[in-house]
Amino acid sequence: MAPPATIRWFAVASALVFSLLISPSTAIYCDEDDCYDLLGVSQNANASEIKKAYYKLSLKHHPDKNPDPESRKLFVKIANAYEILKDEATREQYDYAIAHPEEVFYNTARYYRAYYGHKTDPRAVLVGLLLVLSGFQYLNQWTRYNQAIAMVKKTPAYKNRLRALELERSGGTVNKKKSNKQLDKKKEEDLSKELDLQIKGAEKPSIWELIGVRFILLPYTIGKLSLWYGCWFWRYKVKKAPYSWEDATYLTQRSLRVPPDAWGNIDEFTKEDLVGKRLWEKSNLESYLAEMRKESKRRR
Repeated sequence: MAPPATIRWFAVASALVFSLLISPSTAIYCDEDDCYDLLGVSQNANASEIKKAYYKLSLKHHPDKNPDPESRKLFVKIANAYEILKDEATREQYDYAIAHPEEVFYNTARYYRAYYGHKTDPRAVLVGLLLVLSGFQYLNQWTRYNQAIAMVKKTPAYKNRLRALELERSGGTVNKKKSNKQLDKKKEEDLSKELDLQIKGAEKPSIWELIGVRFILLPYTIGKLSLWYGCWFWRYKVKKAPYSWEDATYLTQRSLRVPPDAWGNIDEFTKEDLVGKRLWEKSNLESYLAEMRKESKRRR
């Protein structure tokens, strides 16, 4: 005779196997019932037949028609079965679960994805995401800008510029009697507003640089770039026209990989000399760079 513990283990294992054999993946839809049986239709019934069966049972078991508690419970099951079978997607999933009861995890995942998955309009999600990212971006830019301004205001160069501006506003005379520090601070703030502080890497925030605004203007940007490239190709590739000064300057700057702000600080004479070397041509650029390297060695 087998020990009692072995018998209990065998009973539990048998119950587990039996629970798997009764298709547990379909139980998540209509519990232990069959959705088709609840509505009294076959699995081949069309949408019209399912709808008629549901309305017929509703007249019999709806709480407004039948106050019996058992009838109320049955109506809840009927309504749930109808919700599953009236939708083509969920009905297809239920039919698949019936035909493939062994794919328990797959059928369960499909069910929860259909019923509890994110059903928000993707466009609303995209707009919300862009708004949140743009808000964080704007706040981050303001924080960086204010921190940079605070650091600049502590430098001697800034204080010298502030004193020079104060002398200019006062006609060259400054009142040395400082009776009120708060007044001096207010005066300093007023003068600092007149100073145009351009801090590289921490520019003043602009709504045109936000991700959301750039995304909205993306079609316009793409169209503008396409038109620009089209005109460039027609003018210089097809018609073989000579480069204009602006375009030659752009090619020179791009060839030398000079940032726009640094290029703006170069004097006009140097720009003309660089443009005249036609550095957008590979051979000219290589010769120029080799010459610059030799010049750098000589200075050392």
